[in-house]
Amino acid sequence: MAVRVGTIDQKLIPANAQNKYGVRARELPLSCPMPGMYLWNSHPKVYLPIEATGEAKCPYCGALYEILSDDE
Repeated sequence: MAVRVGTIDQKLIPANAQNKYGVRARELPLSCPMPGMYLWNSHPKVYLPIEATGEAKCPYCGALYEILSDDE
């Protein structure tokens, strides 16, 4: 049976539920909403250029993303 993305049995988090998210370098490239978020109640996926400055803001929902160090 094929795996269905966004089914109720998956452990996904709500999209755009927070104003600030921390991401690790291994999670790049960064998109909002991120993988692991429900998509049914979100905006279109947009890729955010976070590599140059270490932070990026989504133009749709205003969520701020920051790159975390490996210690955090």
